Amino acid sequence: MAPPPHGRLLLRPLLLLAAAAAASTARADDLVAELQSLRARSPSGVIHLTDTSVTRFLSGTAARRPYSVLVFFDAASLHSKPDLHLPQLRTEFALLSASFLAHNPGSGDLFFADIEFAESQHSFHQFGVNSLPHVRLVRPEHATLGGSEQMDQSHFSRLADSMAEFVESRTGLEVGPIVRPPLLSRNQIILLGILFLISIPFMIKRIIEGETLLHDRRVWMAGALFVYFFSVSGGMYGVIRHTPMFLTDRSDPNKLVFFYQGSGMQLGAEGFAVGFLYTLVGLMIAVVTHLLVRVESLQTQRFVMLAVMVIGWWAVRKVIYLDNWKTGYSIHTFWPSSWR
Repeated sequence: MAPPPHGRLLLRPLLLLAAAAAASTARADDLVAELQSLRARSPSGVIHLTDTSVTRFLSGTAARRPYSVLVFFDAASLHSKPDLHLPQLRTEFALLSASFLAHNPGSGDLFFADIEFAESQHSFHQFGVNSLPHVRLVRPEHATLGGSEQMDQSHFSRLADSMAEFVESRTGLEVGPIVRPPLLSRNQIILLGILFLISIPFMIKRIIEGETLLHDRRVWMAGALFVYFFSVSGGMYGVIRHTPMFLTDRSDPNKLVFFYQGSGMQLGAEGFAVGFLYTLVGLMIAVVTHLLVRVESLQTQRFVMLAVMVIGWWAVRKVIYLDNWKTGYSIHTFWPSSWR
């Protein structure tokens, strides 16, 4: 039995909507499949985009683009500027992409891409990028490229690890641990092993004769100073967290920031500065307790002690000032009640 005429009129728009939805879904699946194919051709999984591919893959609504793309903006002409760290950040971005792909093989929810300024200036303009380094996350709900979310400069502090935290917090996807290449290749390890085996007889001979560096007191003293400086300067924190030595000033890209105000992050330069002050005071105390007591001249002893006291007071004052400036914590002086 055929439906009445008015039923056919109501059924036609529904069929058109269903057909349009199916076509949109098929087109979205085609885009995902094409991105996966481009990703498979890249060693790190980073897709290189141009103005044409940006329009194709990053424009449209969530129905047309049901995936997120993290975009790294690069400029080969600025790689020579050491303060921007573009080559290093690009390498860390590739590690982030490779790590995500290793822990999420075949994922169609997130892709990593880069855009080069010389060949895609129009895309830079569409995103509103006017300074580097710059990373943007384009999510499905972003209707325009300019409305995408920019990664804050603080997420560059620990390189790929802090970038991964940004991705996980914004997309809800798990990147997983960053997979870094080994420091030495297999052939290099084999070569070092062969050289070590060859040198064993020579090392045994020098150990028996007591002519190795381990028998030199100056080496042990230098090693102790290095361990002390490395400890008090936060060197291990910098190694674990991959903290940069300095940052670029946001207000003036030509200026460098060596001291970061705030307890959330520590730069390598400020750690080494404070570590130098600590080491300076420690060395002066060692000189007073081990060398100055052997000097016979009383006048020399008094002069050196006065210089040590002045320099020590200056160093401690600098450490307290930097701690107060960075964290807001201040040290208060308390006098004995009998002195009031």
